Amino acid sequence: MQIFLVGGAVRDQLINKTTHDRDWVVVGASPAEMLALGYQQVGRDFPVFLHPKSKEEHALARTERKTAAGYGGFDCYTGSDVTLEEDLLRRDLTINAMAQTEDGTIIDPYGGRRDLEARILRHVSPAFSEDPLRVLRVARFQARYANDGFRIADETLALMQTIVTNGEIEHLTAERVWSETARALLEPSPQRYFETLRECGALAILLPELNILWGIPQPEKYHPEIDTGVHTMMALQQGTRLCERLADSLPEDQSITQTQAATALMYAILTHDLGKGLTPRHEWPTHHGHERLSAHLANKVSDRLGVPALCRQLAAKTAEYHTHCHRAFELRPATVMRTLEALDYLRRPAFLNGFLLACEADARGRTGYESEPYPQADYFYAAAANCRQIKASDIQDTLGFNGKALGEELRKRRIRKIEQVRKDFISLTSAPTPTSSTTPAGDLN
Repeated sequence: MQIFLVGGAVRDQLINKTTHDRDWVVVGASPAEMLALGYQQVGRDFPVFLHPKSKEEHALARTERKTAAGYGGFDCYTGSDVTLEEDLLRRDLTINAMAQTEDGTIIDPYGGRRDLEARILRHVSPAFSEDPLRVLRVARFQARYANDGFRIADETLALMQTIVTNGEIEHLTAERVWSETARALLEPSPQRYFETLRECGALAILLPELNILWGIPQPEKYHPEIDTGVHTMMALQQGTRLCERLADSLPEDQSITQTQAATALMYAILTHDLGKGLTPRHEWPTHHGHERLSAHLANKVSDRLGVPALCRQLAAKTAEYHTHCHRAFELRPATVMRTLEALDYLRRPAFLNGFLLACEADARGRTGYESEPYPQADYFYAAAANCRQIKASDIQDTLGFNGKALGEELRKRRIRKIEQVRKDFISLTSAPTPTSSTTPAGDLN
């Protein structure tokens, strides 16, 4: 029996990147032998075992034979006669088809090291086209490594296009599509995931609501980039820079993790303008009423992909109310109050924070506006913080209000506080006044 480190751990150490998971392949062993050594079997489709001490995954070397359409349409053979080279041959990319021995020797039968040095994502064998999930995986790797100069080999992109045209991509389950997409949203260049899927034709099948945005114009005065699809990708880029600010607002009980909050933020940015794809051509480049349409389509996508509740909720609220935030200083205090209530600002400060960061990414995701300040978010933060300080118990104890009258008085006081906050912002900052026309988003048209 021989054990080899394989896959991402080998790849990442060769390019000096931190890796969090290590995968191992076991050659020349049977399930019975693994169990006798104290390994715990966990694989359903093929034998995977957890090491008795490290709990790292150890898979028996295997070969695969295509038997049906889709990701799961394979028969696996894990006999002890399967070689390491045969196991590596079934992998997706050459940079993932390397192994390392215990003494550190790299085994590279398919040129992975060469492709790493050339910054190329290349498939290992023609069998690549048998698995539609590999289209999403390659797109995700492009999102991960684009900043390092990686590109997809022309012949690999051609195979990805073949998978789409042959209809294989349609056999992917919603769970798989969301899993890869959620991971891609947190990569350094998430926009490259969606751009790659669009280039090979998969985006039109998996996310047609997003795919249609390319070619849809917006007013050049507010959106110098004009194209709605381009703007959405630019907003995603901005979102990656804003994710680090999420940690400050997460609850101390850790009911929401950093990963969950960041995924929800990026998903909200991705879906915030979907409604513009439904604007009649004769109304271009304006998009009146696109906010509710965007919320409807965001919910439709969430339903189809089985998106988690936090992502779904933040996406829908961001789509419906993002232009309220852009127009913050033009809104009446009562409208700001209603918006804060719609965002459940009292019980979910982290949710409000995610919404405001999504709005900031939207405002900055425009050519020439990437580094512009966004005082609207600060105004909403301050308004929410001041409203939280006005408590029902204080009014009830000092003035004797109860029931409906208590609620009305509480709301009046909070609206007055918002009016004061607004005046302070306008006097102390360069925030636009209600009569100005400096609202930072063509979404308003």
